[in-house]
Amino acid sequence: MKRFVILGLMFFFVATLILPVTVFAGKTLKIGLGDPIDSDQGALALRFKEIVEKTSGGNYKVDIFPGGQLGDEQKMVKDSRRGSIDGAVVAINNITPFAKTVGVLTLPYLIQSFSDAVNVTTGELGDKWRNILINKAGVRVLGWGYSNFRVLTNSKRPVSTLADLKGLKIRVPKNAIMINTWKALGAEPIPMAWPETFTAMQQKVVDGQDNPHAVNYTMKFYEVQDYTSEVHYLFSLQPLIFGEKFFKSLSAEDQAMFTRAGIEAQQYNLLFSLTGSETAKQNMIKKGVKYLEIEDEEKWSKIAMDKVWPEFYDTVGGKASVDKVLKALGR
Repeated sequence: MKRFVILGLMFFFVATLILPVTVFAGKTLKIGLGDPIDSDQGALALRFKEIVEKTSGGNYKVDIFPGGQLGDEQKMVKDSRRGSIDGAVVAINNITPFAKTVGVLTLPYLIQSFSDAVNVTTGELGDKWRNILINKAGVRVLGWGYSNFRVLTNSKRPVSTLADLKGLKIRVPKNAIMINTWKALGAEPIPMAWPETFTAMQQKVVDGQDNPHAVNYTMKFYEVQDYTSEVHYLFSLQPLIFGEKFFKSLSAEDQAMFTRAGIEAQQYNLLFSLTGSETAKQNMIKKGVKYLEIEDEEKWSKIAMDKVWPEFYDTVGGKASVDKVLKALGR
């Protein structure tokens, strides 16, 4: 009997040590990034983490896995949807395979400024994309990252005119609109997973790629690229998404907290990107990468709108959908 009493007391003692930790440990959220932690994606995710952990009083802890640790961006969209991870920050072009009408945001030269980027992701249009992604992709946008335009880098020759593009082998994501855009402009696009890009440029499998200045610098592309051309064909939007099933499982109070955190992180990211892009560009130049302006970009824009847009009207919800976005942008 004494032995059972002692065992019982030991169990009670251990339980008193363990139970409080279990009760108050809260939930740890897992968020993946395609880019490094010191990127625009990282700025958005870190701000979200800071707000959620502070506002929840420790009920939520946010772990961030940058640099594709959880897989490529399309995999992270799938994993967020099915709940094997909680959320991710990914480029918009990697969500469009799951909700094709959102592809309107990747039409070349649709977004022509930071102001345009904010206008198409807030208000009525912001609500539209959120609802489409919930219903079609099973993920909810909590905040948008603004990573500026995807400029062109390459190691073969300076590119400042349309003629300079001819035959240039450019790594692109597996996105039909982006692939067809570079084809229409005379380049040779090569679809490739993001983690393979640096090695492919290093081994001259491709001549170059396109991404915002901040990404190019944080990925150390100055080690394998000689030229940067200030192209404005595509503004890189980077939404912070969470699985809709997970979001719906939250209390109304927590849903409101997550929503507010996403909005504030979005505002922070906008300011971060506005200043960080120029800094990254100058850092690339300091590393020896030659910077070039595009002399005839009106030709690029006309080709894109005349040849590429009509190919994808049906895919992105019809010409009327595109016209609605243009109207919202005052064009």
